[in-house]
Amino acid sequence: MSAKLTKLLQKKKTTIIKQWFDMVIDTYPPDTSRFIKGQKDPFANPVGNTTFEGLQTLFDALFDDMNREAIVSSLDPIIRIRAIQDFTPSKAISFIFSLKKIIREIANKEFPDDQVADELFLMDSKIDNLGMIGFDIYMECREKLYEIKSNEFRNRTYSAFERAGLLKQDCC
Repeated sequence: MSAKLTKLLQKKKTTIIKQWFDMVIDTYPPDTSRFIKGQKDPFANPVGNTTFEGLQTLFDALFDDMNREAIVSSLDPIIRIRAIQDFTPSKAISFIFSLKKIIREIANKEFPDDQVADELFLMDSKIDNLGMIGFDIYMECREKLYEIKSNEFRNRTYSAFERAGLLKQDCC
């Protein structure tokens, strides 16, 4: 990656993460979005806190070696929340790709004549990779949720049959 683009993005890190966070939170209903953006207490606002911390770590991973374990540990809590909240797969991971827009806007202001086009292409590839990892995490979470729901339904049905005396009891 070009030293120019890296330096620019590192210099603008706080701004980028704030914009990225706002874009993520804007995917929630307006009342929820206002609450998450306004509530700074991490205990009163675990979704906002988890999301913000995860975005910071993900941003740093773009400039490191893109360690899959670090990426998964940062993405997992954010995606898990979105999977539980019944976001569609595309909506659950779309926030990852919104980072491209933010980075391009900043880069285009600073380098209007495509000086960093190759570096932006590499950054896009890294962000696409984050998106694919995010999709894998989302699918794992949804599979686990369906498994839990299925087991719960089976156990409730068994208990109802048992209470109704519809199950044959084996003795001795």
